[in-house]
Amino acid sequence: MRLMICSVLLMMAFASCKTKVQDKEAVLNTEMHTFSNYEQVTCKHLDWKAIVDFDHKRIRGQATWSFENKSKAQHIHFDTYALGIKQVKVNGKVVTYNLGKFDPVYGSGLSIPIGENDSIVSIEYQTGPTAIALQWLTPEQTAGKVLPYLFTQCESIFARSLLPCQDVPAIRITYNADLQVPKGMMAVMSAKNPTERNPQGLYHFEMEVPIPSYLIALAVGDISYKAIDERSGVYTEPCMLDKAAWELSDIPAMMKAAEALGGPYKWGKYDVLIAPPSFPIGGMENPRLTFATPTIIAGDKSLVSLIAHEMAHSWSGNLVTNATWNDIWLNEGYTTYFERRIMESISGTSYNDMLWELGYQDMESDFKDFGMKSPDTRLRVELKGRNPGEGFTNIPYEKGAVFLRMLEENTGREKFDKYLNDYFQSNAFTPMTTKKCLEYMDEHLFNHDEALRKKLKVDEWVYEPGLPDNCPHTNPARFVAVDSARMAFEKGGMAKAIQTTAWSTHEWLQFLRKISHPLPADKMKDLDNAFKLTGTGNSEIADEWYKLCIASGYETAYPAMEKFLASVGRQKFLEPLYGEMMKSEKGKGMAKTIFSNSRSNYHPITALKIEKILKGK
Repeated sequence: MRLMICSVLLMMAFASCKTKVQDKEAVLNTEMHTFSNYEQVTCKHLDWKAIVDFDHKRIRGQATWSFENKSKAQHIHFDTYALGIKQVKVNGKVVTYNLGKFDPVYGSGLSIPIGENDSIVSIEYQTGPTAIALQWLTPEQTAGKVLPYLFTQCESIFARSLLPCQDVPAIRITYNADLQVPKGMMAVMSAKNPTERNPQGLYHFEMEVPIPSYLIALAVGDISYKAIDERSGVYTEPCMLDKAAWELSDIPAMMKAAEALGGPYKWGKYDVLIAPPSFPIGGMENPRLTFATPTIIAGDKSLVSLIAHEMAHSWSGNLVTNATWNDIWLNEGYTTYFERRIMESISGTSYNDMLWELGYQDMESDFKDFGMKSPDTRLRVELKGRNPGEGFTNIPYEKGAVFLRMLEENTGREKFDKYLNDYFQSNAFTPMTTKKCLEYMDEHLFNHDEALRKKLKVDEWVYEPGLPDNCPHTNPARFVAVDSARMAFEKGGMAKAIQTTAWSTHEWLQFLRKISHPLPADKMKDLDNAFKLTGTGNSEIADEWYKLCIASGYETAYPAMEKFLASVGRQKFLEPLYGEMMKSEKGKGMAKTIFSNSRSNYHPITALKIEKILKGK
């Protein structure tokens, strides 16, 4: 009887979008975090037509996908998140479809019937009010306060809230886009971009180099462009354009160092968009157009290592991409190592040593929070059935980078650099797994020397929690001087005696991270009077200072801290400050009040994370 029922349901699959068979087909792949059947039916190219509607805070679009039905499947499945599906056509003919039950992390699977010879599906839709990839800003929430603004952040699985797609890093697509935006605004994407505004608000984009879905990106607003050289420049609001262009003027030198290490840059132009203050992360490596936080515009180029990081992603991540989010260290560990090599080239060893040490401290902080035996301290992390965003800790970045540094120190820089260059060139535009990476390493770095591989504890680094005992650790000479000054101050010295004239941001971070928490009230006041730390425009220093202020009960700084929390949306700064406030009853009340007043300035992803902190999760 059950066989008869199943047979009937299969026969009805094309006739109805409500059948249980179709519901069953669009099941969640918890390993890959997708409802799509990308291995059976693979999307190749996207033609996207969309209207950006600021009045209703939505995008109305038509996503037309060219696909290859490699296994003669009867359905193609897409990932969606809170999308309103209006109509679906397959090879020009309207078909029924099934939109599955909504999951708050993964969204819904969209199941569409196809024939063996079909190759085009067109989906008319609009984004929903809870589209997690999109942040809509009022003019008041921008730097220039002239026009509203929209930007997207699709990593890791948020592209599905921008458009229906097969939202996995294991496949690559090319795309064209035709957008209508309000007159007077500029639109830019991770594609070939305009440098001037179209008076009618009409923009056409082409990305002919295949990319994974999480690298689709869009920004619309009061945006202008300034070239740095023939293949790089900066987009941002006009009020920030000159400052940003000066701050990023070392991009050509960074590119020269990057190409020497990774091989030719394969993406055409390399531009940077300095986003509004609410941008939730440091940077996003969208091909041809890195999105970056304005908090790096410090006025002294001391924070541009973030740009070196995003540029390095042009090789590790964009060119050779982790096949699953369990392999995120392949994107971020390689990139962080690559970033440090770029910075060594343009800023010297003593400067770069400080970056290594601060990164090591960040890693130590996560080891302390997770516990050294936590499985989440492994490089190859297990994210099956979890939100893949949980994998974006300091571990894949810093443990991954120091693992590669250990390999470089033990095999020799010349040999390691050849391996690195070969790795990027040989595996370009392909998904990479941890297993495949280590196999390539065995052949091209270790020359199948199993004794060397065992001596270097490769499997322990990758597959086991904690930190192996052959981890290299830097003790920067410039931090030795900082520590000496800090200890003298803590033992009774005056702040004015500390010689900080030559200090970079990194020396200040070392000083504020290592000083006693809490610090006596008279010492806090002395530091603040001497160096005007309260209200500083350097966000990195501000974050460390305000953490110290909360721990020490230095209430003089609280109004400036509240203003900082209301105007900056970068998670790196917000999470530690809210976390510090939650350590006391008085702080809990302050945290909840500040969040209530500031939430509208935060990206949806950020707001969700802060909510968890306030709930003690």
